[in-house]
Amino acid sequence: LLQAYRGSVKPFVNFNAKQDAEFLHKAMKGIGTDEDAILMLLSSRSNDQRQQIKAAYKKTYGKDLVSALKSELGGLLESLIVALMTPPIEYDASQLHKALKGAGTDDDALIEILASRTGDQIKDIIKVYKKEFGAKLEKDICGDTSGYYQKLLVILLQGSREKEDLFAAGEGKFGTDEETLIKIIGNRSEEHLRKVFDTYKKLYGSDIEDSIEGETTGNLENLLLAVLKCVRSVPDYFAEVLYKSMRRAGTDDSTLMRTMVSRSELDMLDIRASFQKKYGVSLYTTIQEDTSGDYQKALLYLCGGND
Repeated sequence: LLQAYRGSVKPFVNFNAKQDAEFLHKAMKGIGTDEDAILMLLSSRSNDQRQQIKAAYKKTYGKDLVSALKSELGGLLESLIVALMTPPIEYDASQLHKALKGAGTDDDALIEILASRTGDQIKDIIKVYKKEFGAKLEKDICGDTSGYYQKLLVILLQGSREKEDLFAAGEGKFGTDEETLIKIIGNRSEEHLRKVFDTYKKLYGSDIEDSIEGETTGNLENLLLAVLKCVRSVPDYFAEVLYKSMRRAGTDDSTLMRTMVSRSELDMLDIRASFQKKYGVSLYTTIQEDTSGDYQKALLYLCGGND
């Protein structure tokens, strides 16, 4: 059964890479850059089509399209356009590299990417990370993190959720010792985890999340909760990530951008529905109120509509 497409950005139907490359060239030439034309074009092409435009541009003008765009744009808009022009797996790998390689660790980015990507995506990210940065992702993560938090990140990197049921549901052997929690949450299949949630609720009358919030703190707590939320519903998880990135003092633009770009071809329609339901306001309106200029326009194109 073919699943309905849930992205807000779809492949453009009458696609012509050479025409698009010429259009972008014109939009960047002459007096002033036509930012809006560039945004409209790139946000109405799939990532795969953008790669073809990149190739056509190089062939016609002998220049790298991304470098050309960077020299015309600046600030947040530039970062967003560069993100749109990067293949998804490379984008994830570069976001992880940035999270680990700067001063301090961007734990939010680490947690969000490793908790929400599929096992196959994680395998590909590890390969690309090695190729792009000549380093092992696991080694870099271990160098930057510690304790049970590090342990769970490493388990998630293995990307293999056990298919068989190793935890006899109903025995009540939950406890909240971190070791058990990490083993159960890190290594179990999603279907199995849902059973565990139900059993937990029956036994203790509360959600497993409540006990995690009570017993753990900091990065470990955030990572455990992110994994659980993604098992329950990835779109719900990202609706919350987006809400938090905007609804506080100062916008967390790197999270906002990363989410809008990386979910635009996957489940943005579901994220929008979840956002509306959870917060009683549309994602579109929230972006409008929280951002400005061409950067705002680009985000709204990626959002794809108001609910």
